[in-house]
Amino acid sequence: MSTPIISPILVMGATGKQGGAVVRALLKAGRAVRAFVRDPASPAAQALVAQGVDVVKGEFTDTASLDAALTGVDGVFSVQMGSHPGDPDTEILAGRALVEAAHRANVRIIVHSSVARAGDHENFIGWNEGRWEPLYWQNKAAVNEMVKTQGFRHWVILKPAMIMEDIVPPQADLQFATLRERGRFETAIAADTRIDWIAVDDIGAFAAAAFAEPERFHGHEIDLAAESFTLPEVAAKMTKATGKPVSAVTLSEEETLAKPHGAMTFKHESWNNVEGYKVDLDAVRSWGVPLTTLDQFIQQHRDKFVIG
Repeated sequence: MSTPIISPILVMGATGKQGGAVVRALLKAGRAVRAFVRDPASPAAQALVAQGVDVVKGEFTDTASLDAALTGVDGVFSVQMGSHPGDPDTEILAGRALVEAAHRANVRIIVHSSVARAGDHENFIGWNEGRWEPLYWQNKAAVNEMVKTQGFRHWVILKPAMIMEDIVPPQADLQFATLRERGRFETAIAADTRIDWIAVDDIGAFAAAAFAEPERFHGHEIDLAAESFTLPEVAAKMTKATGKPVSAVTLSEEETLAKPHGAMTFKHESWNNVEGYKVDLDAVRSWGVPLTTLDQFIQQHRDKFVIG
């Protein structure tokens, strides 16, 4: 008797943080995975091949490569890079191309990863006065609407808050460069501002659960966070785990504006003080998907931290 053929899940961004976490979670669940990558010969893509992943080449806005990659798949994990003034269009173009191609392919379920508070941006304090960078929020919300209104049998939107991997290199070198330089967070985020945190592997676990139970997850926009901590609390946890002193200081607006890309950085960081992700942690736990605590995450990654 032949083994039934199980249609694969197509994972976008499979060599990145979120896509990679989804691949790992799906493989752990015994699902067949197809990875959409720009360069199948890259070390990251070849590592996927070694795990039994079907790697296909394509471009995020190329209809032909998307149609080919989506042939015969059961579902698709969608994620796009966030927009900024230097690249205002790619997220929308890539999101639309994928959503339309997935609908043409009649996939059973699409799981899309966005960000907490996307779609609620017009309610932000100071939104109408231009206090916050609009493109990021508007484009995230626009792709969400595409997913919701395209007509899929099942759709789920995952909305992560701050991703724990952002405090670990290489992302930390971009987002919190002074960790490597001086062993401290230097941001416009106030010392008493609580930030909602989620590990990327938990995003993968939620996606795998949604693919396994499309009916239960269908139609839900799920904010994702496991815990809330201030940056000084995060610094203390890193100090305890690594034995290296880590601290957090709050920069003034003037100090932040003096940094490279200071205006955008100040808008991004100070948003946490005024609005924040506001994730309902009890609601997240109600789905029954195991979550990683920040202590667990830091302990697991303690050898990867580069602290000045």
